[in-house]
Amino acid sequence: MRGAWLVVAWCGWATLAQAATPTDDVLARGARDGSAPAWAISVATPAGWTRDCCTYARAIGVNAVLYQGEWSGKPQRVMVLNVWPRELGTLADEVQADRKRYLQHDPAGKASTFVVRHPAMPCEASVYEGSDHVDDVLVFCDPGAASGVRLSWSMAFDDADPARQALLDDFMRVVVASRWMKDTAAPATHAP
Repeated sequence: MRGAWLVVAWCGWATLAQAATPTDDVLARGARDGSAPAWAISVATPAGWTRDCCTYARAIGVNAVLYQGEWSGKPQRVMVLNVWPRELGTLADEVQADRKRYLQHDPAGKASTFVVRHPAMPCEASVYEGSDHVDDVLVFCDPGAASGVRLSWSMAFDDADPARQALLDDFMRVVVASRWMKDTAAPATHAP
């Protein structure tokens, strides 16, 4: 039943996704890598969330994180941005490979997917309901072959979290407002 609720909540974002507007708020940067140009990911940060690209994000091996309050080191309630070189043929391949890994790790878990209507690039979402009572939302996006990369936003939360809807609302605002662009600034691994 939880899964159905999540999908309905996420599908409700379809209309809002089309209304998202671009921002110039660079959150993370990546240096040129082979034929892939240097890139930047920009997004406005929701009120009450802290942006981090260089301290906690680096420590856990991701490009950026957004979190509320103090950094706890726990994955719940943290929005995570990952950017990596394109390796699989399609966005659907990325989603399928991730789903397979998840279900191998948690055979009793449940997974569902749906398309996110991002205004600037194709995205697909997965909702994972863990047997550990921690749910994960993961959105893969493809900024196009010329970018040389794919990106994802993810967030975990306890399945009984009373702030669940507010967390999902903020998460989807971030996802649909994210923009990939060629970075014309000096090459860097992450934004300062």
